[in-house]
Amino acid sequence: MRIAEVCPRYRPYIGGVETHVEEISKRLARMGHDVTVLSTDPSGKLPKSEIIDGVRVLRFAAFAPGDAYYFSTGLRSYMKKVDGYDVVHAHGYHAFPAYYAASAKTPRLIFTPHYHGHGHTPLRNLLLKPYAYLGRRIFERASRIICVSEFEKSLVCRDFNCDDKAEVIPNGVNKAEFKGLEPYPKGLKVILYVGRLEEYKGVQYAIRALPYLPWHRLHIIGKGPYKESLIKEALAIGVKDRVAFMEDQSREDLLRWYATADVLVMLSRFEAYGITVAEALTAGVPCVVAKGSALDEFIGESCTGVELPIEGEKLAEAIRNARFRGMPRNVLDWDEVAGRAIKVYEGRQ
Repeated sequence: MRIAEVCPRYRPYIGGVETHVEEISKRLARMGHDVTVLSTDPSGKLPKSEIIDGVRVLRFAAFAPGDAYYFSTGLRSYMKKVDGYDVVHAHGYHAFPAYYAASAKTPRLIFTPHYHGHGHTPLRNLLLKPYAYLGRRIFERASRIICVSEFEKSLVCRDFNCDDKAEVIPNGVNKAEFKGLEPYPKGLKVILYVGRLEEYKGVQYAIRALPYLPWHRLHIIGKGPYKESLIKEALAIGVKDRVAFMEDQSREDLLRWYATADVLVMLSRFEAYGITVAEALTAGVPCVVAKGSALDEFIGESCTGVELPIEGEKLAEAIRNARFRGMPRNVLDWDEVAGRAIKVYEGRQ
């Protein structure tokens, strides 16, 4: 089967959508399918074409103001002209590549929106309404819609009336990666955050909790436009020496940080799933998450939910009390996710 996976960005970029597409694509290639990832590269520094883990990757120039939207005339033209893919799987409602994919000549268009229902900034939120006229076309054109959580499914069915097409296949983790991990040496306890640095991700709340957690350090793995604001906040409240900003960590380093962490925090207001929470739980790390998005589906004995906004002292209490008491049942392995996806591609699910 010839399969095209269309997404805003791909490896080596890091993020939830990027991980989702990479993990599915390389497993489909191992199954013997001809898989091509069609993506953009706003930096212009990555190879335009290469093979990664048996997957052909084609990257197109793009304009991405504020790391958003990913306008690409090259990808748009390619999707209009291309023919021969048995399946085109578009990813990411909140950027234009999925809209370009809806124009492809293919017997089967699959759409995974990774839909939040909100923009990440006031301007992006304002632009969601006019964009909905374009975005609706993707839902109408799609043969099936795969949501990564029940929460996301409820949002897309509410906003796009697609109950008859939508189903849930959660994201996964590579469970074999988490066996026998060696933690880094540490003195203070480690609070871990993994993800983009955006205001809506809520890392600032973790910084504000540090004055009440004198025996903890906060390790922030990721990068994004909110970094300078986080540095200023850490300096202002006198905890900069206990906040470590770490960019461009290898996968091996990230796994070791999961093994090192005493607790992971994910205080995001908008999440369609929460891969880093699933990975932390797989590593045996308790989590503290914000209520009100798909992160709710992890809340249980090993994952504490808190309401936002939250005072530093109250969050510190939740962090101190976090304990790992077993894996939730809704964390799948990526092998199972890919197996379920191919059934959708073939029209068997």
